[in-house]
Amino acid sequence: MAKYLFVTGGVVSALGKGIAAASLGNLLKARGLNVVLQKFDPYLNVDPGTMSPFQHGEVFVLEDGAECDLDLGHYERFTDTNHDQHNNLTSGRVYETILSNERKGEYLGRTVQVIPHVTDEIKKRITMSAEKNPDIDVVITEIGGTVGDIESLPFLEAIRQFRLDMPWNDTASVHLTLVPYIPTAGEIKTKPTQHSVRELRGIGIQPDFLMCRTIQPIGKEARSKIALFCNLPKENVFDGTDAKSIYEVPLNLHAQNFDGLLCQRFGLETEEPDISSWERMVKVILNPTDTVRIAIVGKYVELKDAYKSISESFVHAGIPNHVAVDQVWVDSEELEASDVGERRMKEIFEDCHGILIPGGFGDRGIEGKISAIRFARTNNIPFFGICLGLQCAMIEIGRDMVDLEKACSAEFDPTAAHQVINLMEEQKKIKNMGGTMRLGSWPCHLKPGSRAYFSYGQLEIAERHRHRYEVNNDYRDRFEEAGVVFSGTSPDGGLVEIMELPTHPFFVGVQFHPELKSRPHRPHPLFKSFVAAAVEHQNMCREDEAQRQAETDTDDESKSSRSEA
Repeated sequence: MAKYLFVTGGVVSALGKGIAAASLGNLLKARGLNVVLQKFDPYLNVDPGTMSPFQHGEVFVLEDGAECDLDLGHYERFTDTNHDQHNNLTSGRVYETILSNERKGEYLGRTVQVIPHVTDEIKKRITMSAEKNPDIDVVITEIGGTVGDIESLPFLEAIRQFRLDMPWNDTASVHLTLVPYIPTAGEIKTKPTQHSVRELRGIGIQPDFLMCRTIQPIGKEARSKIALFCNLPKENVFDGTDAKSIYEVPLNLHAQNFDGLLCQRFGLETEEPDISSWERMVKVILNPTDTVRIAIVGKYVELKDAYKSISESFVHAGIPNHVAVDQVWVDSEELEASDVGERRMKEIFEDCHGILIPGGFGDRGIEGKISAIRFARTNNIPFFGICLGLQCAMIEIGRDMVDLEKACSAEFDPTAAHQVINLMEEQKKIKNMGGTMRLGSWPCHLKPGSRAYFSYGQLEIAERHRHRYEVNNDYRDRFEEAGVVFSGTSPDGGLVEIMELPTHPFFVGVQFHPELKSRPHRPHPLFKSFVAAAVEHQNMCREDEAQRQAETDTDDESKSSRSEA
């Protein structure tokens, strides 16, 4: 029978509940247990698919096409496990189900209420993954938001009821809180944690473990004080000190025997986990032999979480290349100003050894993205375009290489003379916005001998998608005549999935989102190849600089000799 672990947060948001849950999942899996993680979000959206990246960060798409919270990305990266639509639940989804049932008369005329109908639906979703797969040993459920939020009360009440219904050692609660450090006083303060736990206990949930987020170790005295006032053993109070890399967190928790005590609490007998490969991986991340700079030209760069999976994919790709990737964030709108000429572009991308254009929607900042692509193409800087990045690359090439001066996308200009990007046929009759794009994993056939083929090392792949627009097949012949290679297509050849310029050091655009499948131990092949190309470009730049410096030194010596003579 599965065990159930609930992860809640208090004091403030953004403490890293997702990283904490993913790290515990990582350690339990290393102990040989089958683990599944799920995120319950209190907001009323049915899913984050229609939410602004500025508010919610990126939308993480699963294999089955579910649009989920970005914490699902952490779960998959830390446990190297694919999840499905049942692993993310929102209040919107709960109420949608309940109201649908009410309209069907399934409640037999009873008044529909938060208790028991909403809480019962939440409890049903808690056990759904384990009921689907009887081999699951531990289900870790993260509750979004902060204890004290009105929106999260039905979820916390459901947990209270659920723990009451289950045997004592089948459930456990981890509460993540902030323990602030006051520099002027030179000490940390435990009062916010005490208040947060008191709030949780007032709801009826006594946490079994506390993880204290802080910028420095909390120390024995503070640990004992927290344990005393929060009513739990001091060995169950753990340090969540800031780490240099999120991938250090499982190692830090294991060093405090968090996973061991958790298994003891559940009555699970396991062997000590073998985390040696994870330790080696973290060592490489923390001790790179070099650094390469890659510019990310996006329209949501003010919130880095909007591109969370891309950031992590660069960390993963740096490991086999033995480099750290310094990510330079460039707002694409800044590249649209009238005074942005070649000289200014060189200043913006100075010392950058690669340029990536990520996905997005709408026409804001598009011309800036196109300008960045032109700069990368004409200056032989490695370029990687993802989803919208591929579409912008097609527009740029169309305008400059295919003699289609008015090339554009139907998304940005429905009246454009040459819509090299147009709406997918099956999307034309769709009116609802939520969950209606081309979503999830789709197969792709690679062209033998292409850069994509050599990156993957195989002809058949499957990648995750999230888009409505595609390359217009009416223009494919003209692009191929100009030197573009469509190296990846749907199995029937009807949809372009990958395009590249073989004459360029690295110029690849993909319609899918490769960042969604990258893992620390299995970096995505295209990110790995892109970073390798950036490293090669950096080495060439260094050689050129060394050559110029040598020539300058020679000229100086010659002038000095003539002067002395």
